[in-house]
Amino acid sequence: MSKRGMDEQLLLIDEFLDAVWLSDQLSKNTIDSYRRDLLIWAQWLLAERQCDLLNADRECVQAFLARQARDMKAATLARRMASLRKFYRHWILSGQASFDPTAELTAPKRIRPLPKALDEDRIKALLLAPELDQASGLRDRAMLELMYATGLRVTELVTLPLGQIKLRERYVQILAGKGGKQRLVPMGEVAADWVEQYLAHSRPLLVGVHQVAEAFVNQRGHPLTRQGFWYIIKQYAAAAGIDASHLSPHVLRHAFATHLLNHGADLRVVQMLLGHADITTTQIYTHVASARLKSLHKEHHPRGSRS
Repeated sequence: MSKRGMDEQLLLIDEFLDAVWLSDQLSKNTIDSYRRDLLIWAQWLLAERQCDLLNADRECVQAFLARQARDMKAATLARRMASLRKFYRHWILSGQASFDPTAELTAPKRIRPLPKALDEDRIKALLLAPELDQASGLRDRAMLELMYATGLRVTELVTLPLGQIKLRERYVQILAGKGGKQRLVPMGEVAADWVEQYLAHSRPLLVGVHQVAEAFVNQRGHPLTRQGFWYIIKQYAAAAGIDASHLSPHVLRHAFATHLLNHGADLRVVQMLLGHADITTTQIYTHVASARLKSLHKEHHPRGSRS
């Protein structure tokens, strides 16, 4: 194919990029991604189909994506298809194209990685790591116990107001999180006991003269931050002999969900406790709890075992 043919395709791409940059105020990274994806598409069209951008059909797009799928992740392939769709919709709206070859094509689904989960022995080691002879150690034990007992998001934990901790009833009231919906999460006897000890003996020493609504504070008496709790949990990972790369606040949330399922909890209950609006978000935990599910099947299904 002649150099002139490719030059014409580059002009189309640049005109498209100028238009969307002005109309959508896109970042440089987004523009660069569009340019890269469209350049690859244009080169493939000219080499494999001897076709220019505005004459491509649906079969061309399908063949291109099928070839691309061999060498890249689903997320990258989905982004590449989004670039093509944006390009053709622009030319349809501008009246310079009458057919969108990406119409009605389904983008490949992203394969979500399974969440990391710590086993119960390592969780126990983590909970025992804080030194309880210091005010901060008692605070940290209370936070770790509460997070593991409730599956709170780290933001929900560090912004939790005192008034939303119900020690007598042993639950926390969560108003934050996705969607801002309220949910009530039981914290159990063990976590409630540690939180009560922290509020009675440790928090007053840490707060000092400050007036702070949040339950958990740092050593200067100010509300603890997400970054502060991240640093804390990494310290205790080392103390408990856990690879720090395998532990984060979100891994504790995963452990909460996984261990509940392993001990027979219903998926709908776990969904409510985690504050997931959609059950499909929670269903990822069934993969990491598959051993428990297989055990239940073997125990309760009439054909589950040979005995």
